[in-house]
Amino acid sequence: MAQDQGKPTGPDLLQGIALADLPDGGKLVGHCGDDQVLIVRRGTEVFAVSATCTHYGGPLVDGLVTDDAVRCPWHHACFDLRTGEALHAPAFNPLACWAVEQRDGRIFVGEKRKRTAPKPRSGGSRQVPENIVIVGGGAAGFAAAEMLRREQFQGGIIMLSDDQSPPVDRPNLSKDYLAGKAPEDWIPLRGEKFYSKNNIDLRLAMKAVHVDTRSREVVLADEGRVPYDRLLLATGAEPVRLAIPGTDLPHVHTLRSFADCKAIIERAATARRAIVLGASFIGLEVAAALRARDIEVHVVAPDKRPMERVLGPQMGDFIRALHEEHGVVFHLEETASSIDGRKAELSSGVTLSADLVVVGIGVRPRIVLAEASGLVVDRGVVVNAFLETSVTGVFAAGDIARWLDPHSGENIRVEHWVVAERQGQTAALNMLGHREKFVAVPFFWSQHYDVPINYVGHAERWDEIETEGNIAARDCLLRFKREGRTLAAASIFRDVESLEAEVAMEHWTSA
Repeated sequence: MAQDQGKPTGPDLLQGIALADLPDGGKLVGHCGDDQVLIVRRGTEVFAVSATCTHYGGPLVDGLVTDDAVRCPWHHACFDLRTGEALHAPAFNPLACWAVEQRDGRIFVGEKRKRTAPKPRSGGSRQVPENIVIVGGGAAGFAAAEMLRREQFQGGIIMLSDDQSPPVDRPNLSKDYLAGKAPEDWIPLRGEKFYSKNNIDLRLAMKAVHVDTRSREVVLADEGRVPYDRLLLATGAEPVRLAIPGTDLPHVHTLRSFADCKAIIERAATARRAIVLGASFIGLEVAAALRARDIEVHVVAPDKRPMERVLGPQMGDFIRALHEEHGVVFHLEETASSIDGRKAELSSGVTLSADLVVVGIGVRPRIVLAEASGLVVDRGVVVNAFLETSVTGVFAAGDIARWLDPHSGENIRVEHWVVAERQGQTAALNMLGHREKFVAVPFFWSQHYDVPINYVGHAERWDEIETEGNIAARDCLLRFKREGRTLAAASIFRDVESLEAEVAMEHWTSA
């Protein structure tokens, strides 16, 4: 959640500070008028940029500087210190930059530089596509369209989305917005003017049913056809639905879209007791959000511990205890067998009553379109290192993409928001002919009351969990290792260590 912008703090950088007060590699926050400014020293150079991340307002002074870039401690966005450009999602907006002068052993920050469009990368294809079609209105699709225009692609961009809403900030739908702590205008990734201003043809409630790879056309449900030179499939995932009686009742919901979230909020306005089926990240974030609305919450899940499969037993026990401290009642090693009116019967025979039921038992990739169009699929759409599918000119990104992870050496498919955005950005570059491999280290964050959990890397299997700090004290970093190599790291209030783990994995990948 964004920080409140109060009275500027720190030294007046217009008046200058002593160079000795900013050692090599050091960071310091001051102000220029009403603007909070971060200054960073790298050798003999000093950079001055906005002090807060353009994603959710994270304090960049608490982040990590690597090369000539600064990384946000909260959600691992990355910015170029020279230009302010947002290099890595989840941030898209650049930082403001200021002129810096050094004289008489002091550092002075001058005028804010005029923002200019970033220079497009060199070395793209000689045959620039005239028309790019993106199927999907989620994280990957939006990030691809934004990057295409950032790279000054002048051709047509058509986004086909079967959603009713423009691309939204989906992580917020199970966190602050659902809890009633974030305004609705935070939810769209961009306002409607962004699409018209950037000449992005966003077509909502539009379902694609087939890709004719010979004629290079996307076939729509209404039998219309949309031609493409390059195509990005970013169809995302859909909630797994329970095959039990009663799931079609009006008070039973899944959470994926903005409309889903609004429906849950409307029901929550009069609900006194809720059942959450599933102890996944989404399920438990929903539980926390509903507790913030003073609704009694019961969580039903077949697991022995919440999220043990991803975070291990110790973190699973901590998460359960955290939710129980806030009044959540768990029914673990249980499943729902039926929902009848306001009552849900569990596999043990226990009956729970509820005014609201939220089913959060996972998602499955939406690969029907890819499969019907003859693309190679294997529990996802198979892509190469450049995110291109088995058909030339057709790319895939986000929840549907399965790629060879250069860090673990395994073929993986990841359902993380930031991964989808970064894949969309890489796919955009490659649709323009830049042969850029997707090597980003997976990252996600989860929020449970006032406790954030950051996770970098990807570990489906491990033989050791190395714990630094104290989980119960909410100050820890866990390294998930296999054969001595760290595949992933989870942390609570160890932001710099989390960023350092990400950088270490990046260096191993590029070695």
